[in-house]
Amino acid sequence: METSLASSDNPSTTGARERLLDAAEALIYAGGIHATGVDAIVRQSCTARKSFYTHFGSKDALVAAALERRDERWMNWFTGNTLARGTAPRARLIGMFDVLREWFLSDDFHGCAFLNAAGEIGAADDPIRVVAREHKARLLRFVREVCDDYVASTGPDVITQKKQGRQNKPDDQPDRRTARAARLSRQWLILIDGAIGVALVSGDADAALDARTAAGQLLEADFAVSRPSGRRVSTQRQEKS
Repeated sequence: METSLASSDNPSTTGARERLLDAAEALIYAGGIHATGVDAIVRQSCTARKSFYTHFGSKDALVAAALERRDERWMNWFTGNTLARGTAPRARLIGMFDVLREWFLSDDFHGCAFLNAAGEIGAADDPIRVVAREHKARLLRFVREVCDDYVASTGPDVITQKKQGRQNKPDDQPDRRTARAARLSRQWLILIDGAIGVALVSGDADAALDARTAAGQLLEADFAVSRPSGRRVSTQRQEKS
């Protein structure tokens, strides 16, 4: 479960700045940026309004700081649980959706805080949008690392170039595999965000299972096109051999 994503557990021993961040994150994640006023944040944090201005100066600055902190905590949770799914890259890629399903089943799931925030802020250069964009870039980098490992684990690409009537030269391999991993990671991020969005709107945690099925099919298709027709095998069989 997403218990490790909870903010500070004991407000009485937490400083004013951390309490403001805790309150802002909880209220905004549950109700949205525009629907959450500074007074509500100050009240829930059990701090004085003066502390708010001392530490942040504006609501936007507080929201951006709260999202930055959530990014760190969420990524630590997601990467840690993904890596715990096994050592095989394929198991880690597929396991991401099992990790997401655990999150979807938690009582405090309200979708992706960063997509939610970006949806409320129009300007692309707004600090809040910047934090949201950086979060997705960071998530993509992690997914890409696992995709790099996956592509390496499937062996050399052997793709027949029909127009030229020959197979790839050995020195084509690095560029081709880099492009393959980059493409796969982008597609994977779409599956992740799609599952989060469907789970939020439908209230059905099994959106993660549907995304998991689609992810498995994507891996099969990716592996198939990296082999000539006579040498195609499933990724699951290849991984066991």
